[in-house]
Amino acid sequence: MAQSDLDWTIHLMRAGYAGRGLAYLSVAGVSLWTIWQGGSASGPSEVFSDLSRSTLGDLLLGLIAVGMLAYCVWRLVCAVFDLEDHGNSPKGIIARVAQGVTGLLHLLIGAVAIIAAFSVDESDDGGGSIDEVVSAVLSAPLGRYAVMGAGAITICAGLYYFYKAVSRSYQDHLESNPVTQHLNYVLEAGIAAQGIAISIIGGLLSLAGWRAQAQQAGGLGEVFDTLSSQLYGQIFVTGLCVGLLAFALFCFVNAAYRSVPKLSHGNIETLGAWAKAQTS
Repeated sequence: MAQSDLDWTIHLMRAGYAGRGLAYLSVAGVSLWTIWQGGSASGPSEVFSDLSRSTLGDLLLGLIAVGMLAYCVWRLVCAVFDLEDHGNSPKGIIARVAQGVTGLLHLLIGAVAIIAAFSVDESDDGGGSIDEVVSAVLSAPLGRYAVMGAGAITICAGLYYFYKAVSRSYQDHLESNPVTQHLNYVLEAGIAAQGIAISIIGGLLSLAGWRAQAQQAGGLGEVFDTLSSQLYGQIFVTGLCVGLLAFALFCFVNAAYRSVPKLSHGNIETLGAWAKAQTS
């Protein structure tokens, strides 16, 4: 398939990053507000359930769900056809696997948004969905190893976010303009925070497989609970929420200014090229 035949995925990309930004903005913003009020941070299922009871909540959840579906399709297509030119080296394969994993994880977030929007049982916060999936896998032959393997892959995806933050490789996929040029540190903090969240999710998943206990697994809500149970846990949770707000901004910046090497964008100077020119 010619790469130009996939130019339609640019629209998926922009919708996906916008929906992703809305999701993280909602979860991190509501969690920070709750902490400020003396409560605790909540995962997507609880936040989305609360939003479904507000006037414009269902509209917001619908936008998030559509965006997550678009993002999942975009990442899978991107990984299969290597649209971001990672290549077939070990590092490139890890990057492409991470694309697929994060796409599927965000499809789950979209499913949670849909469930929250259309649920008629307000007593159910949707928090058991991951437990149920992991429990089903654990009951299958070699299920423990499958869960631990999924956890290891998820940890690798989280570590790859750290690599992107430290190496600033994300700059090679952003258009150079005054907005992107002045947001480097915020974007780096957001990517690192996402790496922390995904790495912990992978660790919890691996632990669930190792102990054969599905309740050990969880999403962002379980990450908040795990951090809050540590010494100075509320400080860690607050810092992670602030970082995820920065990651929401990173998503919105990508929705507006992301470029894709193997698609038809014309001759666009990337942020990475601009940054190299400043240091030369």
